[in-house]
Amino acid sequence: MAIKVLVVDDSLVFRRMLSEFLDEDPDIDVVAMAADPYQARDMIIRFNPDVMTLDIEMPKMNGIDFMKKLMPQHPMKVIMISSMEHQMLDYIEYGAVDYVQKPHDMDSDEMKKWVDDELIIKVKKAYDKKYSEEKKKHVAITPNNIKRQYHNKIVAIGASTGGTEAILDVVRNFYPNIPGTVIVQHMPPGFTNMYAKRLDKECRVHVKEAEDGDIVETGKILIAPGDKHMTLERRNGRYFVKCFEGENVSGHCPSVDVLFKSVAQAAASDAVGVILTGMGSDGARGLLAMRKRGAHTIGEDEKSCVVYGMPKVAYEIGAVEYQEPLENIASKIYNILSTIP
Repeated sequence: MAIKVLVVDDSLVFRRMLSEFLDEDPDIDVVAMAADPYQARDMIIRFNPDVMTLDIEMPKMNGIDFMKKLMPQHPMKVIMISSMEHQMLDYIEYGAVDYVQKPHDMDSDEMKKWVDDELIIKVKKAYDKKYSEEKKKHVAITPNNIKRQYHNKIVAIGASTGGTEAILDVVRNFYPNIPGTVIVQHMPPGFTNMYAKRLDKECRVHVKEAEDGDIVETGKILIAPGDKHMTLERRNGRYFVKCFEGENVSGHCPSVDVLFKSVAQAAASDAVGVILTGMGSDGARGLLAMRKRGAHTIGEDEKSCVVYGMPKVAYEIGAVEYQEPLENIASKIYNILSTIP
């Protein structure tokens, strides 16, 4: 049975193009379109769609306000879509399963590539009810693990497509004793600061967008800025990050490979590396470098990934020591830390 999709966007051209390209996938059936939340409400009642794509900036009522009203009355799978930076990450708080950034180029070929490479994948994952149920399970972290101190240790995490929610699922289970944590999530400039602030509100630890020279220390998470590479350095027994502009590495800036390779050099066997959902191969070679230097490494398994790309490549080249479902990863990090001298 095809996935029933409702497309909500105030732009007639965008709405029609999006619907046409989604409809070309044999597993998707666009059952209705709406230009604003009021039309969307009527279409939801009439067609009962499985997944809704929802623009944020719309007349009469914006997408975030619509989500606030919709979810308590009619919970459903929503993917937020917007070209605007502000409010994008409110989707986490109000129940959307994911978001995508609108392409700046409305050329038909570019639109089709964006739909095929990003949106269709997220629609199908949103519909996967078994995946959603699995994510609700959490493995308990023992009291001993949350009280123990882990001196001079580092946790490094890399993710891309689907990573904003995956990272949240991991770090919301961190306690204030977690070693200094450095993260690269592929996001545009501006988004990483908002994302860090959102995580800071959701978590027991302090989260911020990294700045050049920031100290990496217990109970703190640093998110690489959306337009700069981030590396780890160790000086006088302390860890710092360096943030700098540069060319794309493995197709990205910031690059997970750049971070992981620096962690391999600076922390070696005192590090735990984690590669989460994402398209492509960024981070795979860096994770392998970490493992070769004695670090313990974790890759998210295929079943829980939104896109089993980066973790798959890492696993295939021997970079992954432990392959785990998303809901087990925080616990696995703590278990590994308890074994490191």
